[in-house]
Amino acid sequence: MDFSGKVALVTGGSGDIGRTIAEALADAGADVAVSYIGEAARAGEVVEVLRKAGRRSYAVQLDQRDPKSIDDCVRSVIGHFGRIDILINNAGWNIGIPFGDLAALTPEIWDRVLETNLRGPFLLARGFGAELRRHKSGRIVNIATLAGIAPGGSSIAYAASKAALIHLTHCLAVALSPDVTVNCVAPGLVEGTRMAERVPDAVKQSARAQSVLGRTGSADDIAQMVVAYCRTDSVTGQTIVVDGGNPMGMH
Repeated sequence: MDFSGKVALVTGGSGDIGRTIAEALADAGADVAVSYIGEAARAGEVVEVLRKAGRRSYAVQLDQRDPKSIDDCVRSVIGHFGRIDILINNAGWNIGIPFGDLAALTPEIWDRVLETNLRGPFLLARGFGAELRRHKSGRIVNIATLAGIAPGGSSIAYAASKAALIHLTHCLAVALSPDVTVNCVAPGLVEGTRMAERVPDAVKQSARAQSVLGRTGSADDIAQMVVAYCRTDSVTGQTIVVDGGNPMGMH
């Protein structure tokens, strides 16, 4: 893909990983919309950075649990730019619940996690599908997690939602072929982000110790994998783990 004249939407673009992905796509030559749910100021900062870099940019509010909000987002992005070529399903939600504490994982929490992390990306792919197909070179990249490959992470619901997102990647790769490629990045712990700051030091040390490189993944590496997926014309239905080389993710 030649990024010149292309338009991307990065969901959760107000967050640390989303912002890094948005900046990497802009550096590659794309115009970039970013979505946010409550942090309008942070999304605005991202838009300003991208505009100063010479790219068109736009912030749109999006609640992935709300089908109407998704429909409004689709109309807003296409209406603003006139097209969309790249969808990055980065936004997600999690909560820390130990695996063994099944009672704490209520139906309400389960539904919120699955609606945000699985149903939302599907509805966005569905909503943008016709436009992504229009130029016969569309791209979708889903952001999952190592916990979607091996049991772990913040909760069973989070791990299950990301495992399903990985398989949704396979299914959408079939459904949208040959006009759209659909791939996935599965990060492990990403230090230097606000989310990682809430992780206990012992957990961070354990993640480093389990990784053969002795370090965890980075937001920059995740963003560069997203750009690589968008550049290529012959890779679809694939998941790459970015975690410093944890053997649990080596499949």
